[in-house]
Amino acid sequence: MSNKKSALIAVGGTGGHVFPGLNLALHLIDKNYDVNVVTDKRGFKYSIPFKNINIFILPSSPPILKNIFTIIYSSILIMFSTFRSLIYLISNRPSIIFGMGGYASFHICIAAKILNIKFVIYENNFIIGKANRYLLPLTNKILVSNKDLKGVPKKYEKKIIQVGNIIRKEILNFKKEKLDYTTLRILVLGGSQAAKVFAEVLPTIFKECNDKCIALKIYQHCLPIQNEELISFYKKSNIDFEIFNFSKNLIEYFSKVNLAITRSGSSMLAELTNVNIPFISVPLPSSADNHQLINANFYKKKNFAFLVEEKDLNDQLLPLIQDVYENNSKLEKIINNQSQYSDKNVYNNINKVLEKILNEKN
Repeated sequence: MSNKKSALIAVGGTGGHVFPGLNLALHLIDKNYDVNVVTDKRGFKYSIPFKNINIFILPSSPPILKNIFTIIYSSILIMFSTFRSLIYLISNRPSIIFGMGGYASFHICIAAKILNIKFVIYENNFIIGKANRYLLPLTNKILVSNKDLKGVPKKYEKKIIQVGNIIRKEILNFKKEKLDYTTLRILVLGGSQAAKVFAEVLPTIFKECNDKCIALKIYQHCLPIQNEELISFYKKSNIDFEIFNFSKNLIEYFSKVNLAITRSGSSMLAELTNVNIPFISVPLPSSADNHQLINANFYKKKNFAFLVEEKDLNDQLLPLIQDVYENNSKLEKIINNQSQYSDKNVYNNINKVLEKILNEKN
């Protein structure tokens, strides 16, 4: 029988939950853990490139409280998901469980509590997510990217441990060569949903920049169905560009750019900050509890980034790009501020937490 410790990482259905979970899985595998990852069908599509990780799909459902019928239907689905999670954990009982947020993690964590399996939750946003909020009374510890987390009642604050952002080790070890600003080399990142609106709004703004003699090179992440239209537009507008769809390895683009325009998912903002790329943060207006705006405001207040809300793109983005092009000292100031921040200790911090929790008696 193997003496290896085992860990189960339960992740919700968005990239913001999945990618930190997969990064953690790779780390624990390096630390000689047996690791399994559980997610739902939505989350699985983001995990496909990580072929060396054991990934299982379990059904999940959030509460739907529109009327009595949806409440009954939702309750049945939640009970079914929890029952399936119980069966899974009985067959694959881990030493510890990480709940990374999202409802796919919620059911596993509830089942863990029933079976008396130790579990911790992780929150990388600046306001705690709904699934994690429900788990606060039950979890052993709350691991957070930053101590400025909002939404945790005072009685649970003693459970909080700041570990940092669980981002890729390649990012933490990445050394970026300094680029000049004779050309603004802009990386457009749409997050896990590819920001359909970016492909609809930003090209026209970039054309206006080009008309004002702002030298640009655009590297744009978009949906595959948008490729042809974007390529045609940029060619007609005489704008230097490169289009790409989902990329597991953004480092090749990080090395080419001196500015980014991005959605405000916590992992991406952390990655850009750690590699010292100034960015313009455009929060997703429909994000749960407006967490992307809260994330973006944190980085703006730290002077790590600029913030433009989606509704203001047409009015504010062009003047901002023109300003930083003509006054690149503003970008240098952001880089200097970013360089004072690092998540390099995140995995050492997690190792310490794990050792302490696993050595505690129930």
